[in-house]
Amino acid sequence: MADSEAVLSLKTQGTEKASQRFPCPGCGADMVFDPQGGLLKCPYCGRTAAMPEVTEDVREIPLDPYLVPGKGVFARLSENALEVDCSGCGSIVEFEPPEVAGDCPFCGAKIVAQPRAADPLISPEGILPFVITQKQAAESIRDWISTRPLAPNALKKTAQQGRAQGVYVPFWTFDSQTYSRYRGERGEHYWVTETYRDSEGRTQTRQVMKTRWYPASGSIRYFFNDVLVPGTTSVLPHRLDALEPWDLGEIRPYEPAYLSGFKAQRYQIDPGTGFEKAKGIMAGYIHSMVCRDIGGDVQRVHWIETDHSHKTFKHLLLPIWVSAYRYEGKVYQVVVNARTGEVQGDRPWSIWKILLLVLTIAAIAFAIYYYTQSQN
Repeated sequence: MADSEAVLSLKTQGTEKASQRFPCPGCGADMVFDPQGGLLKCPYCGRTAAMPEVTEDVREIPLDPYLVPGKGVFARLSENALEVDCSGCGSIVEFEPPEVAGDCPFCGAKIVAQPRAADPLISPEGILPFVITQKQAAESIRDWISTRPLAPNALKKTAQQGRAQGVYVPFWTFDSQTYSRYRGERGEHYWVTETYRDSEGRTQTRQVMKTRWYPASGSIRYFFNDVLVPGTTSVLPHRLDALEPWDLGEIRPYEPAYLSGFKAQRYQIDPGTGFEKAKGIMAGYIHSMVCRDIGGDVQRVHWIETDHSHKTFKHLLLPIWVSAYRYEGKVYQVVVNARTGEVQGDRPWSIWKILLLVLTIAAIAFAIYYYTQSQN
């Protein structure tokens, strides 16, 4: 029977959540979060315990106070959280004991700096727990590599030596009530008959589409909810985009116990910078809405001015498995969405394999040509 009766305390002090270690009721070792069971599990004797209950909801936080440097409310991830700087890529990684610093999950460099007590940060409001295990992630990465035949053979050996690391990466979500004013033109098509001479000098007629343009102006109101922006620069934006979708409907209120056995990256993009990125995303949707509002067959948009109000945000932690490896002095990175198993990454090309492929194709083409000629 699982030891769901095990007492796992959680204290809430203002906005800071503090956690104690989670000792196994059987052997006393530190328990870690188990993605498969969604509970705490002892890595030594296998006993389990239920996750601490969290009564708070995931809140929306007013953004304006955090746009002023030094303002806003900050706290540590937990009372036991440690953090360490990577000298290779500059990432700051936080973790809960008994987890250790080890290698940097993002660049594979050995972390030699001594861990220190984690500095205060904007506390996470929500967390999306791991469901893909380390074993499943490693298998997915090996399968991904096996489908890239032009990668060097040494890559497979190099990648197999590395261990995929589970990391919660920071994201922001932004809400905003927008009011947009615009000016543009509405284009309406019409057809006219034109005469022309064809290549043989004969007179022909054809229908040609023309467009009449009319001035247009107006305004659009729209409320944007949960515009997602990465808070990390350690994983390329297009790679994070390719890992989507994230099942944000399964976000849980932040609880430090989910970090047990995993790492969390400290955000590298602050809320103000993140909101500027979010406004760029919103602007694309607003442009599309303006075009629909102008109507007609085609549209020209000359000017849009948007006001933002009722701005709120959330700090979320989303789970990925990362395998960073070095090949001939260059760092390559493969990431796995720890909810869906989606794999994205990069890998080197083998010049020799490419050359062999070209020569093989050339040899086959020559053989076909020689056979054809000999038959003739």
